Amino acid sequence: MTDLRELADRSELAELVARHSLWLDELRYDESDQLFTDDVVVKSLRGEATGIEALIQIARKGHDTYARTLHNKSNLVIQVDGDTAVVRANDVAVLVRHDMTEEIAAAVHHYTARRTPAGWRFDGLEVAPLALTAPLARAI
Repeated sequence: MTDLRELADRSELAELVARHSLWLDELRYDESDQLFTDDVVVKSLRGEATGIEALIQIARKGHDTYARTLHNKSNLVIQVDGDTAVVRANDVAVLVRHDMTEEIAAAVHHYTARRTPAGWRFDGLEVAPLALTAPLARAI
């Protein structure tokens, strides 16, 4: 039986995943400490990073080349074990280039999280890419 604490934890973790998309799409890097621990470890095609500043550098390396991005995470699977958790999310992103063409990217995000005095924070993220289109002609 699921108790209220677990439901609240799962809700907070799902909210963190959604806010991670906003963090990328709206360049909310000043809110990093509300999503990630100071010692966060990230692995992606763009490299590995430890710590928030290194994480921001990797995010900027991958996203500053675009005029806009729109990340959509779905199919969350959340496993809470006391003060730690594992979250899996599918991510499909529309990446708008400065020439106003778009690319579509798909990946699976594997998060690890831990409960802190300020609430849940991600302490790990591994991005497993699945697909990236070539630039597409813009229809609108």
